[in-house]
Amino acid sequence: MLKMIGIGVVVVIAGILVLAAMQPDTFKIERKGAIKASPEKVFGFLNDFKNWAAWSPWEKKDPAMKRIFGANTAGKGATYGWEGNKDVGVGNMEIAESTPPSKLTIKLNFEKPFKASNVVNFTVMPAAGGSEVTWTMEGKNNFIAKIMGLFMNMDKMVGPDFEAGLANLKAAAEK
Repeated sequence: MLKMIGIGVVVVIAGILVLAAMQPDTFKIERKGAIKASPEKVFGFLNDFKNWAAWSPWEKKDPAMKRIFGANTAGKGATYGWEGNKDVGVGNMEIAESTPPSKLTIKLNFEKPFKASNVVNFTVMPAAGGSEVTWTMEGKNNFIAKIMGLFMNMDKMVGPDFEAGLANLKAAAEK
């Protein structure tokens, strides 16, 4: 009987490992929102890390988090780091590309609760009555992330935060 249970456990583990190996090597999360404000105004909230307190959903998850701003907080080369509770973790960001008022690319690095390096892009396009903002995050799925992806949906975990952030950005920019 124990031998059959052991074989069953091995088969289940092997199945999980095979399924994980078949998962994509990369992920992408994307959300869009319409904002009744000019691209220039919207971009100003995105391009300066000191303005993120007005709209970032993670700022509200831990108001006591430690924020570490670099000497430059806006435009290419600007840096921002944070140390917070379990909801926000520890990490840092650097603006890798800033093309006002339409594109912002950020290198995003997490240290806790897990290590990860991702790329975040914001595009701001003129639209009827204002702007359309697209927020994406892309990264690599290592084998552990592939296994976790079998049990947790990254888009469902992070997507609602993007939606909340876009709603906050809309509220801030439309004032």
